[in-house]
Amino acid sequence: MSLIALWIYQKERFPLAKTGPLLAVFSAASICVSAELSGRPLPGVGAFVAGFLIAMMLFFQMRVCDEYKDLEDDLRFRPDRPIPRGLISLKTIVWLGVASMPITVLAAWLWHPPVLWLLSLVWFWLAVMTVEFGMPAWLKARPILYLLSHMAIMPLIDLLLTSLEWMPNGKAALGLVLFLALSFVNGCVLEIGRKLWAPAREIVGVDTYSGLWGPAKAVLIWTACVGASFALLLGVGALTGVFWISFVLGGSGAALCLISAVAYAKSPTEKAEKRMDTLAGLWVFSCYAIAGFAPILMRVF
Repeated sequence: MSLIALWIYQKERFPLAKTGPLLAVFSAASICVSAELSGRPLPGVGAFVAGFLIAMMLFFQMRVCDEYKDLEDDLRFRPDRPIPRGLISLKTIVWLGVASMPITVLAAWLWHPPVLWLLSLVWFWLAVMTVEFGMPAWLKARPILYLLSHMAIMPLIDLLLTSLEWMPNGKAALGLVLFLALSFVNGCVLEIGRKLWAPAREIVGVDTYSGLWGPAKAVLIWTACVGASFALLLGVGALTGVFWISFVLGGSGAALCLISAVAYAKSPTEKAEKRMDTLAGLWVFSCYAIAGFAPILMRVF
């Protein structure tokens, strides 16, 4: 196994420079929100370390499952990807995914062993996602249901991450439902946002939302998801005492998303495509940063 090949693979398929900060904020914010909603002090640093490791391992495992699930399509339609072009073998990636599982278990067990039940639930959903719930053709013919069923793993992961805070304390706050819903919608924002392509870049056999619905309708649906995400962010902010901060900061981000969405709808160029992909990630990053850290910063300052 070549370290150079692994380095190139991560840059193309699991970029640590982009994924690491997002998952650090996602995992830390989940723990902070759980504590804020319950009126409890933040847990020890071990919870945050465990949360970050669990998030990183799970998202890598999701990438591994995608590589396995999509290999046939990649060989036919995306031969430039690392595995189809022979940079690295699927077997190597699968074994790395398997090797990451004990790390995930250890991180959860060292902090609070009972959270392993929720880890098992996440892995169960990931497994049935990988086999497309036993009906791949039927599900792929229904793209909205496909999207919703796959994005359901996001609140499950978030439930696991928040459990690092609430499970040792006995119970979760009722308001956590809003935060889990935010994770579900933000998953849709990311997934749709990365599949808003320029018409000139569409590939026969590769499913994108811009190809499915057309650029204008696809970006309209993406904007609706951002709007729903913003509403949920305000709901969480109201419960944690930072409604107006969430409104101002989140509203500024939502306005930027709307402006970029209009620009993409009018002229879906490759530049606009990259901007939408970047904005989707920045929006999700901002949502978690505001929800998780604004209440703490308000108390400090």
